[in-house]
Amino acid sequence: MGNFALAHSRIRLLVLVITVFMLLFGVRLVQVQALQAEDYRLRAVNEMENTRSLLAPRGEITDVNGVAFARSVAATSIVVDQTQITNPSRVASFVAPILGLTVEEVKSSISGDRKWSMVFQNAKPATWQKLNSEISTYNEKFPAMSPDRIIGFYPENSYIREYPSGSLVASLVGFVNRSGVGATGLESSMNSIISGVEGKYSYANGYGAEIPGSQSEIIPAQAGTSVRLTIDRDIQWVASRAISDAVKSSRAISGTVIVMDPATGEILAHATAPTFNPNHTSKVSLVAMRNPSVQDVYEPGSTGKIMTVAAALEEKKITSDTVFTIPYKLKRSNEVFRDHEKHPTQRLTVSGVLAVSSNTGTIKIGELLPNQVLYDYLSKFGVGVKTGSGLPGESRGILPEVADWSGTTAPTVAFGQGYSLTSMQATSIFATIANNGVRVSPTVIAGTSDSSGNYTPAQGRTSERVVSIETAKAMRIMMESVVSSAGTAPSAAINGYRVAGKTGTAMRIDDTCGCYRGYTASFIGFAPADKPAYVISVTIQDPKGMHWGGALGGPVFKQVMSFVLQSRHIAPTGTTVIPVALTERELVAKRVASAKTTK
Repeated sequence: MGNFALAHSRIRLLVLVITVFMLLFGVRLVQVQALQAEDYRLRAVNEMENTRSLLAPRGEITDVNGVAFARSVAATSIVVDQTQITNPSRVASFVAPILGLTVEEVKSSISGDRKWSMVFQNAKPATWQKLNSEISTYNEKFPAMSPDRIIGFYPENSYIREYPSGSLVASLVGFVNRSGVGATGLESSMNSIISGVEGKYSYANGYGAEIPGSQSEIIPAQAGTSVRLTIDRDIQWVASRAISDAVKSSRAISGTVIVMDPATGEILAHATAPTFNPNHTSKVSLVAMRNPSVQDVYEPGSTGKIMTVAAALEEKKITSDTVFTIPYKLKRSNEVFRDHEKHPTQRLTVSGVLAVSSNTGTIKIGELLPNQVLYDYLSKFGVGVKTGSGLPGESRGILPEVADWSGTTAPTVAFGQGYSLTSMQATSIFATIANNGVRVSPTVIAGTSDSSGNYTPAQGRTSERVVSIETAKAMRIMMESVVSSAGTAPSAAINGYRVAGKTGTAMRIDDTCGCYRGYTASFIGFAPADKPAYVISVTIQDPKGMHWGGALGGPVFKQVMSFVLQSRHIAPTGTTVIPVALTERELVAKRVASAKTTK
């Protein structure tokens, strides 16, 4: 019995060992086949074949309706194994005219002892097909192993970036460099998500070169994320044409038009002139590639007066009917300030000061506020602060600290000089008034779509209350007088709609001399004035001859806003313009008439 028990124990132990072994083997098999299969397959491929990266197409950049502004198109790069080229001069003479290159360019790329050399990057697939066909026909003249045959040329799949709309939105979208990496604009700032993830493929190694037809995908490339903009291509086209014509006719250096929804911060159009074609950038200067709406700063001039008046209203220092004595010139500290046109001393209401854009009148309004209070309101409106648009290279502008103000800074700041901002900031300031005193950060991004087409809307914009609803409403009523026959921009009026806005004609800083030289002409407005749907800013830099903001910017605003209102089916609100008194005489007459009506 003892021997039998011992044998039985040994059998049980053997069964246990075999069971554990089989269990471990099974676990390892699962690990190899299921969990690490890809790693082992890659290792095997790397040992038996060569591998190369499989390029991923960049995501599209489209307008709000899906119209492509930028897209990747399949291309074929033509490479060569230099060790297989027996007569570089003869081969170059044959290949060059087919590829449209010079003989020297081809000879340089095929001469040497490298296994891989780029001959023609990102060619059209038809170009490779033509070369391959011509080489095949040529080789039929020679025996299989003849040294006179042309061999060693191979295709590699690649992508080229195409911009179907050309220059239409170039400063915003930007372009990619020869390496396929975003160089400017959104192509640059969003490159990490647009570029996608490269894959990997293997190929049979034929004497150190890739054998055509032997390619096998190992890891598929993952296309980049597509970006949908808030830009409306049709509105963009109208805005681009309008600002381009204005810049040419005024012989200006540049111009910008921005169309914004004040409630959402969405930018419907972002047009600049001059511009460039992102499909052909070899001869475009770095200056032309800039996005002036967020990178170039300027002193706003009279469009900045709305912040001074709004601050005084909010602080209850004035009402729209407060009357001021307005001289043509006014001395403060060691400087004399003047209005843009000579006039006798006037008695104007605050509405009148805005309507005729009086510098001296705005100085007097600004003097009702401590310097720090005026500074704080400008900051809340967004001066000296980035807008949050996310556009690359955005400047915060320049707003000197109060401690650095001189005796002439406060009066200068009051009427819109002595500080600098961007066109995007200026648009945002007026959008704040249009949006009942709430500043919403602007954006050009509506959302994104991953490689599977799943769309994700952009996150909501940040917002901040700057002035009260009452102050914003009072400002809008006063700003309607600017486009009246008595204002500085009657050319901005649109039949059937109530329009409000402000002109700006500011002295322009010339960086070459560090002095004031030339002007910045602008008009920024919104419509319908009593229920603003859209804000449009027009900025024209250094026009020659006529330089008034109303005369130059007003017509551009009218052209673009008329199209926006019609295309977005914005009907007139049906309300009537609330009359405002511009002078003390008009104010007295208004009060007398009101008293008679009351009786």
